[in-house]
Amino acid sequence: MSGNNGFISIQNVDKYFGSFQAINDVSMTVGHGEFFSLLGASGCGKTTLLRMLAGFENPSSGEIYIDGQPMSDVPPHMRPVNMVFQNYAIFPHLNVRDNIAYGLRKQKLPKARRDDMVDEMLELIKLPHYGNRKANQLSGGQRQRIALARALILRPKVLLLDEPLGALDKQLREQMQLELRALQRTVGITFVFVTHDQEEALTLSDRIAVMSRGEVLQLDTPGGLYERPQGREVASFIGTMNFFDGQVRGQTAEAISVEAAGLGVLSIPETKGRFVEGESVQIALRPEKLELMDAAPTDGSESTKGVLQNAAYLGERSHYYVKVDGHETPIAVSAQNRFDGSFAVEEGKPVWLTWRDEAAVVLR
Repeated sequence: MSGNNGFISIQNVDKYFGSFQAINDVSMTVGHGEFFSLLGASGCGKTTLLRMLAGFENPSSGEIYIDGQPMSDVPPHMRPVNMVFQNYAIFPHLNVRDNIAYGLRKQKLPKARRDDMVDEMLELIKLPHYGNRKANQLSGGQRQRIALARALILRPKVLLLDEPLGALDKQLREQMQLELRALQRTVGITFVFVTHDQEEALTLSDRIAVMSRGEVLQLDTPGGLYERPQGREVASFIGTMNFFDGQVRGQTAEAISVEAAGLGVLSIPETKGRFVEGESVQIALRPEKLELMDAAPTDGSESTKGVLQNAAYLGERSHYYVKVDGHETPIAVSAQNRFDGSFAVEEGKPVWLTWRDEAAVVLR
């Protein structure tokens, strides 16, 4: 068997630590030049999978292929990968140039060629005049760029990144996300990125594998994960979601009819899943897909009446919480702040929630 189905091919991989199964029959492929993220909470198996790609751990069963070659018998230093860690691992006794060039020391390159390669990396990470600075003269973001340059200078086929932005503050982290994505597009190599931060994964990735308990729950594009989650665990992990218990009342080729607690009977476009009448399901609705109104809509849109319990002003957006009969918890609504006074925030006032048919997602 070969790994020709993807630039990286993970085939039926299990990993045990004693009796504990950290990875459970994972199979997936990653394309050449793809920015691919492994996303999940601590303990989900994402870092174990990354370490197996790096060769620091071996699968208990199954196989990993990189560029068509099986990796089981290939030691870490012989694999076509390099790794960037959260703590940067910058050598404090070396300056920036020597840190970047560290991995070249065994290649016996002429000094002029080595210097040219370091200069190229300094330009790539936008620190062309920092070559002689010491590590303690660098900010966190600059140290992270140096770590990236040191990994990329070896021209790996795959760059593995283990929560590399986790130690940065929020503003710098957001800036580095954009820089990291631009850097990946420039160098054109495959990035496999581990994170527990959903927004980070959505921002950076071409595709994302959401993991839990050593399994891949869903592998999809950022838009696919957010708009069409395949289960409650994915739906609740990616962003904020309102859930409503429901029962199937019927299904046609174009839509499914569901009676949902607090929402009434909905007609939801659904052509992939097949459901039976009476089946218990859940309806999921994103807060930003809901709209608050002072009166019932007159255009036939789906709607339900409730009472505004409280609101939170968050600058450009506000979050509202609405109690409706038949639904135990308040429904969250998120909206851009409007300054025309078209919606008055008065706790305890009657309101209507409305949404488009296609905004609702049916979950088993």
